Amino acid sequence: MGLSPTNHANVWTTPVFLSHTRNSHASSYSFAQENFKCPDDFGFYPHHTSCDKYWKCDNNVAELKTCGNGLAFDASDSKYLTENCDYIHNVDCGDRSQLEPPISAGHCERLYGIFADPGKCDVFWNCWNGEASRYQCSPGLAYDREARVCMWADQVPECKNEEVAGGFSCPAAGEVSNLGSFSRHAHPDDCRKYYICLEGQAREYGCPIGTVFKIGDADGTGNCEDPEDVPGCEDYYKDVDLKALKKLGY
Repeated sequence: MGLSPTNHANVWTTPVFLSHTRNSHASSYSFAQENFKCPDDFGFYPHHTSCDKYWKCDNNVAELKTCGNGLAFDASDSKYLTENCDYIHNVDCGDRSQLEPPISAGHCERLYGIFADPGKCDVFWNCWNGEASRYQCSPGLAYDREARVCMWADQVPECKNEEVAGGFSCPAAGEVSNLGSFSRHAHPDDCRKYYICLEGQAREYGCPIGTVFKIGDADGTGNCEDPEDVPGCEDYYKDVDLKALKKLGY
């Protein structure tokens, strides 16, 4: 009989038994009764109505446990040998629809979870036991609350117009001589950044470290070049050790 370390999403230090001989009646056990009876000596069983509660059986004695606020019990182990509470959005609760009331703290809607910032659509917070860590999507991207990943800001409905591409508006049809499928435009304040307009929608990009955006000869064109070749951007990296950054893989 072996022991496994606590899962990364588990808020308890109770060891998990990895192997155990189970009785044949365990697979047919019904979880519908609140007065829970262990189907086997050891195991972890989902509560029949609450997604964030589960039963821990030890020596055939049942103990009702509750995941941290914002976590849910993962009942995907068909052998009921895994004790794992994960973020609610990662768990298939099925008919176990009940959850403990939210306990909020600062930027955390619940003590555990990943939450969008209400004021900036490119910022989100990773909360662990009520402690929030701030994360920001790369330029041009925003946090999508449904997919829970950073996506182009114009694809995130919560983003305000001024938050999409920093408020930059693409030229109207016919204003740019470049007739390609997209056009490139310099950022008004940052030499390294630029915008790509695709079907009238602006998206913010950034040149690789060590280069800046140089406006091309034709309207709506440009490339990332050495700062020395771009008037007004020669000193963009004057306070940056580019050699050290390149050694780090930037």
